[in-house]
Amino acid sequence: MLDEAEREELAKAGRTRKLKKGETLFTAGMSEAACATLLSGALKITSTDVDGRERILSLVHPSGFVGEMFAPYMRHDVVALGDSELCVFSGPAFAEAIERYPKLSQALLRRTQEDLYASRELLALTGNASAEQRVSGALLSISRAASDSPCHLARRFDLPISRGELADMLGLTIETVSRMLTRFEREGAIRRDGKRGIELVDPALLPLS
Repeated sequence: MLDEAEREELAKAGRTRKLKKGETLFTAGMSEAACATLLSGALKITSTDVDGRERILSLVHPSGFVGEMFAPYMRHDVVALGDSELCVFSGPAFAEAIERYPKLSQALLRRTQEDLYASRELLALTGNASAEQRVSGALLSISRAASDSPCHLARRFDLPISRGELADMLGLTIETVSRMLTRFEREGAIRRDGKRGIELVDPALLPLS
């Protein structure tokens, strides 16, 4: 973890940027090397297929990193899922901060590994898993990402995407996602709170195999 002085120095190297829902931070093809760490809100990393259909590759939660520091261009779009605040760094400024504070590179590597694992988790759900396994796996993955500790799940969280977007990401219909959520609630695994709020009542009841 970075100490307070290091966090302050890192903040000086970047600039704060606020995004409204639907605003784009980075666009695929941008040649400017830059990255950002999410302070609040949620982001989605997407790609567009040959038919022009958007595919969500990953969800980014607070403290997550996005951007390309060592590639000639941005490979994916990064879009705000809601009101979000970020600290954005140009390539040279971030490289200088890493050189001054080696612990920053360690923190970045650790977080990148966590984000990569979460992305692979979500992509794996679109394989041969059943509908109930896909939806329950997505809930657990989002809960894990929303937690303030890698040791436990967040018992209460908001879905950062709509049911339609969740359905597209999992290769299901919105009706199937809604049916699975209703079933999980009826069986006592979750409790829904409002439009997007989810409480994990008994995660062990969520089918994963």
